[in-house]
Amino acid sequence: MLANYLIGLREGLEAALVVSILVAYLVKTERQDLLPRIWVGVGIAVAVSLGFGFALFYGPRGLTFEAQEAIGGILSIVAVGLVTWMIFWMARAARSLSGELRGRIDDAAEGPWFALVLVAILAVGREGLETALFLWSATEAVRDDTGTWQPLVGAAAGIATAIVLGYLIYRGAISINLSKFFTWTGAFLILVAGGVLSYGVHDLQEAGILPGLNNLAWDVSDTIDPTTWYATLLKGIFNFSPQTTVLEATVWFLYVVPVMTLFLLSARRRSKPAPAPTSDPTPVS
Repeated sequence: MLANYLIGLREGLEAALVVSILVAYLVKTERQDLLPRIWVGVGIAVAVSLGFGFALFYGPRGLTFEAQEAIGGILSIVAVGLVTWMIFWMARAARSLSGELRGRIDDAAEGPWFALVLVAILAVGREGLETALFLWSATEAVRDDTGTWQPLVGAAAGIATAIVLGYLIYRGAISINLSKFFTWTGAFLILVAGGVLSYGVHDLQEAGILPGLNNLAWDVSDTIDPTTWYATLLKGIFNFSPQTTVLEATVWFLYVVPVMTLFLLSARRRSKPAPAPTSDPTPVS
């Protein structure tokens, strides 16, 4: 539940920041009459995201076991790719996001009425679809152990927290160091994504698409009881499995180690202050 809460918190806060920027800019420029278009776009984006999530959760259930595992594995890998791109993009674009959105608003305000609705749909919908796909992938790994409701409650609580934080930031009631927030949550999501990727590979092995289902890298089920609270915690957050195949472990390390290294190095570069401009000494005549 903790992993899904943090996923909902981070992704929800990204969407909440986008909405707050759009609303604040329209209010500041005294174009409040355009606000209903923003809310229509946000509503459509939320509805599409919920529909996409519903289709993911309940769509594949009538298929064969192998087909379900194949779809689950492929979508898990797609989710990892999307969330990895999102982590790096958000860390890089956080500082320029406000200016980019303001430019889109100005262009859309001069166009047809649905242009501003489309801006809101694209800005919020992308976050919603990514969230739905990644939450589904993370939830699939623990569905058999905890059911569906616990991960979804955690995600809903995270999104609700994000909405409250977004409103408080908009009102100026609180201030959050967004650079540090996205760095810490980005590092955490890389670990979660590594578990999702490993579980996706396991799905493809069960579907018969990838080999090595019975070739285990380790089996610690005798040491770590899957029914204990800490095993459940490790499973829920990092998709840790007491029985892990060689291919699962290999894929996890090949993803987490380089991606985490690149992410932390890029975060370190962004945190360094820009060098002060130097002026050439005035020549003596």
